[in-house]
Amino acid sequence: MFSFRRYLFSFVLLVFLAHLCYGLFEGKAHVRIINGLNTGEDLNLQCKSKDDDLGPQTLGFNKFFEFSFGPSFWKDTLFFCRFWWGNEYHYFDIYKQKRDEDRCLKKCWWFVQATGPCLLNGTTGAYDICEEWNPELQGGSSQVGTGIYDSKHLKSSEKVG
Repeated sequence: MFSFRRYLFSFVLLVFLAHLCYGLFEGKAHVRIINGLNTGEDLNLQCKSKDDDLGPQTLGFNKFFEFSFGPSFWKDTLFFCRFWWGNEYHYFDIYKQKRDEDRCLKKCWWFVQATGPCLLNGTTGAYDICEEWNPELQGGSSQVGTGIYDSKHLKSSEKVG
C-alpha cells in the first residue's frame, strides 16, 4: 500500500511534468502594439507584468512595439500598459491570459486609437475587436501597487518597428 509521502511525491511530480509540458507545447504569446492615433502624434507607452518592466517606448504613427513571453500554466499571466500622448493618459490590460489565450491564438496585435485599443480579429483580418480603456486608477485597477513608474527595464525579446 502506498504511503501518504508517496502519493504526495507523485502528485508534485505530476504537477511539475504538466507545467513543463505546457511550456513546451503551448509556445510563446506575441503581443504587438501599433500607434493608430489619427492625429499623427507619437504614442508613448510602458508595459509591465508582475515580474517584468518592458521600459518606456515611443512610437511614431503606424510604428509598433512587440514582445513575447511564455504564458503561465496557471492561466494568470497579465501584462498591462500605460499609454500617453498630448494631455491624454490611459491604462489597458494588453494581455490577460484568461481573456486573450483563445481569441489571440498566440498573436495579440493591438491597434491603439484615442478611443481605445482594437485587437486584430483572426477571422476577419481587421482590427475590429475594440476595447475600452481601463477605468482611472482608483483602488481596484490591476496597476495599483505594481510600481508602473519604476525605472528598471527588462532585456528580453522586445522589438520596436
